[in-house]
Amino acid sequence: MTVDDIAKRAVPVHVGIIMDGNGRWAQHKKLPRTAGHKEGLETAKKIITAAADAGIKYVTLYTFSTENWKRTQEEVGFLMGLITKHLRAEYDFYKKNGIRIRHIGDTKALPVEVQREMAAAEKDTVEFTRMTVVLAINYGGRDEMLRAFQKLAAQGTAATETSVPAAFDIPELPDADLIIRTGGEKRLSNFLLWHSAYAELIFSETLWPDYTNEEFYADIAEYQSRNRRFGGVK
Repeated sequence: MTVDDIAKRAVPVHVGIIMDGNGRWAQHKKLPRTAGHKEGLETAKKIITAAADAGIKYVTLYTFSTENWKRTQEEVGFLMGLITKHLRAEYDFYKKNGIRIRHIGDTKALPVEVQREMAAAEKDTVEFTRMTVVLAINYGGRDEMLRAFQKLAAQGTAATETSVPAAFDIPELPDADLIIRTGGEKRLSNFLLWHSAYAELIFSETLWPDYTNEEFYADIAEYQSRNRRFGGVK
């Protein structure tokens, strides 16, 4: 499957990806789990490029969840370091592909250097318009909704179907059309709970470091084959 195969029909506007399987990929190869995260970063860059080539406007990557703090101190520290090291280091990649970087999640609990690099990456790429990559870091769907409710309560604003998303981390982020999860698990794991209300779901057995452009395009083709009714009848 290639980008030309899916370009004949409308592509999703917003794709969310749960990049699962880095640790198991490394374990299968008798490597430390950190090696899987390094390889997963390279896969993320390939899939981002593939998505941009297909004309997809938003890709949200589940980078670090609010529950991931339960992992070992070594793994959490490595992931924070990986984020810090690569956010601005990939500026040439963002520029070449016209990618704007945004962030969702509670930044307050993140190390100061991570917060600093995130803010810098967002500022450096604000003029790029080909595609927006949203990094979900210290993110949980429940947490995002809870923080939105708290913001509305502080403002004295009633919670409605329009006021709640307006209080989210990126108010203009559209609902997800498609959510892909690699690694064989079949659950959302607290990812984009509000935005995924009518998303199409695809679960891949492939571990994230082994996920290819061809499989990504095949998943887009699968999405294009589905009859999206949004509760109505066509």
